[in-house]
Amino acid sequence: MKKVSSQNIMVFIKKLEGRVFTTRELIAISGKSASTIVQSLNRLTEKGLLNKVYRGVWADSRGRPLSALEVIPYLFPRQRVYVSFITALNLYGIVEQIPQMITLASPLHSRTIRTKVGVFSVHQMAPSFFNGFDWYKGEGSFLIAQPEKALIDSLYLSSRKKKQFGHFPELHFPPEFSFKKAKQWVKCIPEKTIRLYVLEKLKTLAIHVTAPSL
Repeated sequence: MKKVSSQNIMVFIKKLEGRVFTTRELIAISGKSASTIVQSLNRLTEKGLLNKVYRGVWADSRGRPLSALEVIPYLFPRQRVYVSFITALNLYGIVEQIPQMITLASPLHSRTIRTKVGVFSVHQMAPSFFNGFDWYKGEGSFLIAQPEKALIDSLYLSSRKKKQFGHFPELHFPPEFSFKKAKQWVKCIPEKTIRLYVLEKLKTLAIHVTAPSL
Protein backbone atom coordinates (compact mmCIF):
# COMPACT_ATOMS: atom_id res chain seq x y z
CA MET A 1 0.00 0.00 0.00
CA LYS A 2 1.36 3.41 -1.01
CA LYS A 3 1.96 5.69 1.93
CA VAL A 4 -0.02 8.94 1.83
CA SER A 5 2.20 11.97 2.45
CA SER A 6 1.35 14.55 5.09
CA GLN A 7 1.45 17.19 2.38
CA ASN A 8 -1.28 15.43 0.41
CA ILE A 9 -3.45 15.14 3.51
CA MET A 10 -3.01 18.85 4.20
CA VAL A 11 -4.29 19.54 0.67
CA PHE A 12 -7.48 17.62 1.44
CA ILE A 13 -7.82 19.40 4.82
CA LYS A 14 -7.57 22.76 3.05
CA LYS A 15 -10.38 21.72 0.70
CA LEU A 16 -12.69 21.33 3.72
CA GLU A 17 -12.44 25.13 4.12
CA GLY A 18 -12.71 25.05 7.89
CA ARG A 19 -10.26 25.16 10.72
CA VAL A 20 -12.08 22.35 12.55
CA PHE A 21 -12.99 19.09 10.82
CA THR A 22 -13.78 15.46 11.52
CA THR A 23 -12.13 12.22 10.49
CA ARG A 24 -15.34 11.27 8.70
CA GLU A 25 -15.26 14.45 6.58
CA LEU A 26 -11.65 13.88 5.57
CA ILE A 27 -12.31 10.25 4.62
CA ALA A 28 -15.24 11.33 2.43
CA ILE A 29 -13.32 14.05 0.59
CA SER A 30 -10.08 12.08 0.16
CA GLY A 31 -11.44 8.63 -0.62
CA LYS A 32 -8.76 7.11 1.62
CA SER A 33 -9.36 4.40 4.21
CA ALA A 34 -10.08 5.28 7.82
CA SER A 35 -6.84 3.72 9.06
CA THR A 36 -4.77 5.65 6.49
CA ILE A 37 -6.41 8.96 7.40
CA VAL A 38 -6.07 8.44 11.16
CA GLN A 39 -2.39 7.52 10.83
CA SER A 40 -1.74 10.61 8.73
CA LEU A 41 -3.61 12.85 11.16
CA ASN A 42 -1.65 11.45 14.09
CA ARG A 43 1.62 12.20 12.26
CA LEU A 44 0.52 15.77 11.59
CA THR A 45 -0.43 16.14 15.25
CA GLU A 46 3.04 14.94 16.31
CA LYS A 47 4.54 17.58 14.01
CA GLY A 48 2.45 20.27 15.72
CA LEU A 49 0.40 21.08 12.61
CA LEU A 50 -2.86 19.71 13.99
CA ASN A 51 -4.54 19.44 17.36
CA LYS A 52 -6.68 16.43 18.25
CA VAL A 53 -9.60 18.11 19.95
CA TYR A 54 -11.68 15.02 20.71
CA ARG A 55 -12.26 11.57 19.35
CA GLY A 56 -12.69 12.04 15.59
CA VAL A 57 -12.43 15.84 15.80
CA TRP A 58 -9.32 17.76 14.70
CA ALA A 59 -8.23 21.36 14.26
CA ASP A 60 -5.46 23.25 12.52
CA SER A 61 -3.15 24.29 15.36
CA ARG A 62 -1.54 27.13 13.41
CA GLY A 63 -2.61 30.75 13.85
CA ARG A 64 -4.82 32.14 16.59
CA PRO A 65 -5.88 30.05 19.60
CA LEU A 66 -8.93 27.89 18.94
CA SER A 67 -12.15 28.90 20.69
CA ALA A 68 -14.06 26.09 22.41
CA LEU A 69 -17.27 27.48 20.89
CA GLU A 70 -15.98 26.75 17.38
CA VAL A 71 -15.98 22.98 17.92
CA ILE A 72 -19.61 22.66 19.10
CA PRO A 73 -21.08 21.65 15.70
CA TYR A 74 -18.40 18.95 15.34
CA LEU A 75 -18.91 17.48 18.81
CA PHE A 76 -22.66 17.13 18.26
CA PRO A 77 -23.14 16.44 14.53
CA ARG A 78 -26.30 14.36 15.05
CA GLN A 79 -27.67 16.08 18.14
CA ARG A 80 -29.32 19.47 18.26
CA VAL A 81 -27.83 21.62 21.00
CA TYR A 82 -27.69 25.33 21.69
CA VAL A 83 -25.52 27.41 23.98
CA SER A 84 -27.50 28.62 26.98
CA PHE A 85 -27.41 29.15 30.74
CA ILE A 86 -24.31 30.84 32.15
CA THR A 87 -22.26 30.61 28.94
CA ALA A 88 -24.91 32.43 26.90
CA LEU A 89 -25.42 35.03 29.64
CA ASN A 90 -21.67 35.65 29.64
CA LEU A 91 -21.57 36.06 25.84
CA TYR A 92 -24.35 38.64 26.11
CA GLY A 93 -22.48 40.52 28.84
CA ILE A 94 -25.17 39.84 31.44
CA VAL A 95 -22.75 37.78 33.53
CA GLU A 96 -19.15 39.01 33.63
CA GLN A 97 -17.63 35.92 35.21
CA ILE A 98 -16.34 33.54 32.54
CA PRO A 99 -17.82 30.06 33.19
CA GLN A 100 -15.46 27.12 33.62
CA MET A 101 -17.58 24.99 31.28
CA ILE A 102 -19.49 25.60 28.06
CA THR A 103 -23.14 25.08 29.01
CA LEU A 104 -25.50 23.65 26.39
CA ALA A 105 -29.18 22.74 26.23
CA SER A 106 -30.43 19.59 24.51
CA PRO A 107 -33.69 17.58 24.37
CA LEU A 108 -31.58 14.44 24.91
CA HIS A 109 -29.76 13.14 27.98
CA SER A 110 -27.50 15.31 30.09
CA ARG A 111 -23.79 14.56 29.86
CA THR A 112 -20.33 16.09 30.11
CA ILE A 113 -17.72 16.02 27.35
CA ARG A 114 -14.10 16.85 28.11
CA THR A 115 -11.94 17.95 25.19
CA LYS A 116 -8.52 19.52 24.62
CA VAL A 117 -10.12 22.96 24.22
CA GLY A 118 -12.72 22.90 26.98
CA VAL A 119 -15.38 21.05 28.95
CA PHE A 120 -18.93 20.94 27.58
CA SER A 121 -21.83 20.41 29.97
CA VAL A 122 -25.05 19.36 28.23
CA HIS A 123 -28.31 19.76 30.16
CA GLN A 124 -31.55 18.07 29.18
CA MET A 125 -34.57 20.25 28.44
CA ALA A 126 -38.17 19.22 27.84
CA PRO A 127 -38.62 18.88 24.03
CA SER A 128 -41.51 21.35 24.11
CA PHE A 129 -39.21 23.90 25.81
CA PHE A 130 -36.33 23.37 23.42
CA ASN A 131 -36.65 26.63 21.46
CA GLY A 132 -35.87 30.33 21.65
CA PHE A 133 -32.46 30.12 20.00
CA ASP A 134 -30.78 31.39 16.83
CA TRP A 135 -27.37 31.42 15.12
CA TYR A 136 -24.70 33.31 17.01
CA LYS A 137 -23.79 36.58 15.33
CA GLY A 138 -20.17 36.60 16.52
CA GLU A 139 -17.29 34.27 15.76
CA GLY A 140 -18.19 30.61 15.24
CA SER A 141 -21.18 28.81 13.75
CA PHE A 142 -23.35 27.59 16.60
CA LEU A 143 -26.83 28.07 18.01
CA ILE A 144 -27.37 30.24 21.08
CA ALA A 145 -30.40 31.03 23.23
CA GLN A 146 -31.89 34.50 23.08
CA PRO A 147 -30.83 36.50 26.19
CA GLU A 148 -34.24 36.18 27.84
CA LYS A 149 -34.45 32.47 27.08
CA ALA A 150 -30.93 31.87 28.45
CA LEU A 151 -32.01 33.42 31.75
CA ILE A 152 -35.23 31.38 31.91
CA ASP A 153 -33.33 28.22 30.95
CA SER A 154 -31.05 28.85 33.94
CA LEU A 155 -33.98 29.37 36.31
CA TYR A 156 -35.71 26.32 34.83
CA LEU A 157 -32.69 24.15 35.56
CA SER A 158 -32.35 25.58 39.08
CA SER A 159 -35.70 23.98 39.93
CA ARG A 160 -34.21 20.50 39.52
CA LYS A 161 -32.75 18.40 42.33
CA LYS A 162 -29.17 19.57 41.79
CA LYS A 163 -30.28 23.23 41.98
CA GLN A 164 -27.83 24.23 39.26
CA PHE A 165 -27.73 27.89 38.23
CA GLY A 166 -29.89 28.88 41.18
CA HIS A 167 -27.49 31.62 42.27
CA PHE A 168 -25.91 34.07 39.86
CA PRO A 169 -22.89 36.30 40.18
CA GLU A 170 -23.72 39.97 39.67
CA LEU A 171 -26.07 40.45 36.72
CA HIS A 172 -25.91 43.36 34.27
CA PHE A 173 -29.02 43.55 32.10
CA PRO A 174 -28.61 45.70 28.96
CA PRO A 175 -31.38 48.19 28.08
CA GLU A 176 -32.67 45.92 25.32
CA PHE A 177 -33.22 43.00 27.70
CA SER A 178 -36.98 42.45 28.09
CA PHE A 179 -38.34 41.01 31.32
CA LYS A 180 -41.76 40.87 29.68
CA LYS A 181 -40.32 38.65 26.96
CA ALA A 182 -38.68 36.52 29.65
CA LYS A 183 -42.08 36.13 31.31
CA GLN A 184 -43.51 34.88 28.02
CA TRP A 185 -40.90 32.14 28.00
CA VAL A 186 -41.90 31.18 31.55
CA LYS A 187 -45.42 30.52 30.26
CA CYS A 188 -43.96 27.93 27.87
CA ILE A 189 -42.67 25.72 30.70
CA PRO A 190 -44.86 22.60 30.60
CA GLU A 191 -44.73 21.70 34.33
CA LYS A 192 -46.95 23.96 36.45
CA THR A 193 -44.91 23.70 39.67
CA ILE A 194 -41.69 24.56 37.82
CA ARG A 195 -43.45 27.36 35.96
CA LEU A 196 -44.55 28.99 39.23
CA TYR A 197 -41.10 28.53 40.76
CA VAL A 198 -39.37 30.18 37.79
CA LEU A 199 -41.86 33.06 37.74
CA GLU A 200 -41.12 33.88 41.38
CA LYS A 201 -37.38 33.77 40.72
CA LEU A 202 -37.84 36.07 37.74
CA LYS A 203 -39.89 38.55 39.78
CA THR A 204 -37.13 38.67 42.40
CA LEU A 205 -34.51 39.43 39.76
CA ALA A 206 -36.70 42.10 38.19
CA ILE A 207 -37.09 43.88 41.53
CA HIS A 208 -33.34 43.98 42.08
CA VAL A 209 -32.75 45.68 38.73
CA THR A 210 -35.74 48.01 39.16
CA ALA A 211 -37.35 46.58 36.05
CA PRO A 212 -40.97 47.45 35.16
CA SER A 213 -43.56 45.34 36.95
CA LEU A 214 -44.10 41.88 35.58
